[in-house]
Amino acid sequence: MPGQPDVVKQLRAALPAGWTATLCAVDGAVTRSVAGQLARIPSDATHLVVSVGGNDALGESHLLSSGVRMVAEAVSLLADAQERFARAYVDMLRPVLGMELPTAVCTIYDTPSTAPNHRVIRSALALFNDVITRAAFSEGLPLIDLRLICSEDEDYANPIEPSAKGGEKIAAAIARLVSDEDEETQSIVIAG
Repeated sequence: MPGQPDVVKQLRAALPAGWTATLCAVDGAVTRSVAGQLARIPSDATHLVVSVGGNDALGESHLLSSGVRMVAEAVSLLADAQERFARAYVDMLRPVLGMELPTAVCTIYDTPSTAPNHRVIRSALALFNDVITRAAFSEGLPLIDLRLICSEDEDYANPIEPSAKGGEKIAAAIARLVSDEDEETQSIVIAG
């Protein structure tokens, strides 16, 4: 949001002295866009944190207003969207892991509880977040659960973006994860 620091600026402030952070993400990018962003990773990078999927879910949001005759038909439409996302997410993760850097993935955060259709959106996002959590645990990757970190309405600038307060919480979680020296950790969940 204009006038407020973005998450990468907040992360730079939260990291130990001498550390830096590079933002390779592009607004509006989807899972299939990540491969093109890998070329912008600095050669001296030591960690990767991948937060992707929200725009993929947004692209499937038209399903929430689709007319169906039976609940099973609605569930089937959502399952199709989940399967499309799962294929895209696994395809995205292969080259990311090929970078051979310690990598963490993030869930898609929920929309604020006061947003219209919060319950429906949160339920639908659970299908996408299931893909992300399964991928993280299958690969032994740390998982930063943004649903738990951005848990208050004040954590959101709008229904799909964190506020400065939410960004600060996300930055703190990432800083805790990357500055942790415990190399034995295989799968952990970072929550507020």
